[in-house]
Amino acid sequence: MVRAIVGACWGDEGKGKITDVLAQESDIVIRFQGGSNAGHTIINDYGRFALHLLPSGVFYGHITSIIGNGVALNIPYLVKELKSLVDAGVPEPKILVSDRAQILMPYHIALDTYEEERLAGKSFGSTRSGIAPFYSDKYAKIGFQVSELFGDEADLREKVEKVCLLKNVMIENLYHKEPLKADEVMDYLLSCREMIKPYVCDTGAYLYEAIKSGKNILLEGQLGSLKDPDHGIYPMVTSSHTLAAYGAIGAGIPPYEISRITTVVKAYSSAVGAGEFVSEILDEEEADVLRKHGGDKGEYGATTGRPRRVGWFDAVASRYGCRVQGATEAALTVVDCLGYLDEIPMCVGYELDGKVIRDFPTTSLLKRCKPVWKVFKGWKCDIRGIKSYEELPAECRAYIEAIEQEIGVPVTMVSNGPGRSDMIYR
Repeated sequence: MVRAIVGACWGDEGKGKITDVLAQESDIVIRFQGGSNAGHTIINDYGRFALHLLPSGVFYGHITSIIGNGVALNIPYLVKELKSLVDAGVPEPKILVSDRAQILMPYHIALDTYEEERLAGKSFGSTRSGIAPFYSDKYAKIGFQVSELFGDEADLREKVEKVCLLKNVMIENLYHKEPLKADEVMDYLLSCREMIKPYVCDTGAYLYEAIKSGKNILLEGQLGSLKDPDHGIYPMVTSSHTLAAYGAIGAGIPPYEISRITTVVKAYSSAVGAGEFVSEILDEEEADVLRKHGGDKGEYGATTGRPRRVGWFDAVASRYGCRVQGATEAALTVVDCLGYLDEIPMCVGYELDGKVIRDFPTTSLLKRCKPVWKVFKGWKCDIRGIKSYEELPAECRAYIEAIEQEIGVPVTMVSNGPGRSDMIYR
């Protein structure tokens, strides 16, 4: 069975924890898109970790963790992240890297930084991890595939010189920065070859055999539906496809093999970066209280450390996010963080030009939308440690069931704390 774990909205929903929990019954966990621009926070017996490139199955000895061909592969970052786990006492996981994955280069990070600086007040809120320049190069067919590291060096050198020629036109004339040097780029690629060599294989062939033999496979997505370049809040989106459907492409498996799509939904809303956010709490004092109660150590980006924008649960966005993911079930996270509230607002519709809508619109219309609120009674207690759904306060169950009704997908898992064992199954 292949199961995808993806985000419903802006990301930061807690996919890492859900993947970590479900990995217990899995054989393989695959990262299929994105790069080190977002993090998945996991708390387990080894400690607290923020993973950026490694799949969230790396804490289990029986798991094979795969970096799929759809990932923006920052090789030194991956090796460093792997070493940090081992240094923290985690047994060295089994890692495989697709020979068709492409390499995120230092100049991608530099170009990302230069462009954000150039845009200034109209920037995209990028994490400056090089993601947009990386995917631009991939689709312009001037990226470097891992397999090229192990081919003819003369061919690789020729390509490096062509790429430097192209890049330096922009670097020197638009950004007025120091040009790339082909020798340095070539040396970097050769150093990457040695670092990644132990992990590289034909992961597509590996997965084909795994599926035939009945292995349980998890596809782990990064960010969420609203950050997808086609279906999200374009242009304030990421540069890789965040939908479960792309898991087939980014991992190299048949699409019909994905039989379950677990869409992770947050009990309130949060986002890093710019973009439309209808249910955002605009009162900074009120937002800061929720931010400090949220997550396991507050709502701050796992990659950037930036304070996340926060808001109340957005039923319109979440319903749309579940729909475009093709969700077969939902995992609801951070419910425990709302226990301090007397009342909990929920955005159940958008007012657009005097009319209330329930379907999530395109960005140009989203800018004119205002939230329509429904208020729920809070449960005013700590629900951590509860293992049975029936033991939750009636007000908490009413809130969960209202979310379930709004998104139109069964909530099969309720996370009521940051730890691996803080989970209620329905």
